[in-house]
Amino acid sequence: MSKKVTGIGGIFFKAEDPKKMTEWYSKNLGLVTNEYGSLFETRNVDKPEIKEHLQWSPFEAKTKYFEPSKKEFMINYRVENLEGMVEDFKKNGVTVLDEIETYEYGKFVHIIDPEGNKIELWEPIDKVFTDMYEGQTTK
Repeated sequence: MSKKVTGIGGIFFKAEDPKKMTEWYSKNLGLVTNEYGSLFETRNVDKPEIKEHLQWSPFEAKTKYFEPSKKEFMINYRVENLEGMVEDFKKNGVTVLDEIETYEYGKFVHIIDPEGNKIELWEPIDKVFTDMYEGQTTK
């Protein structure tokens, strides 16, 4: 079986004023913020010397990024072997919304669960975030 979720990669939600929401979380809950929200630094359980990341981001209330889901949130799961997962999804009748996209920080694809929740799957390259945001993460 090629499916393997390794953790949460991101929590995304709609907000009437994402900038104000980010400022509120920074001021009141101590999140270290950037233009995307807050990048949480975590450690790999099996290899604690490896830094991993979770992105917390408020989106504009009218964003189309969560479509076709009608929900106010979207969860990003960290995964291994995204290509193998997509092959299995197609065999199992899972709705795959797009093609795998590759960026310097990893590969992404989106699926829909049985209740219409859009899910973002991410095969990360955490070193990019470690290098880019060293000392600027929520821990």
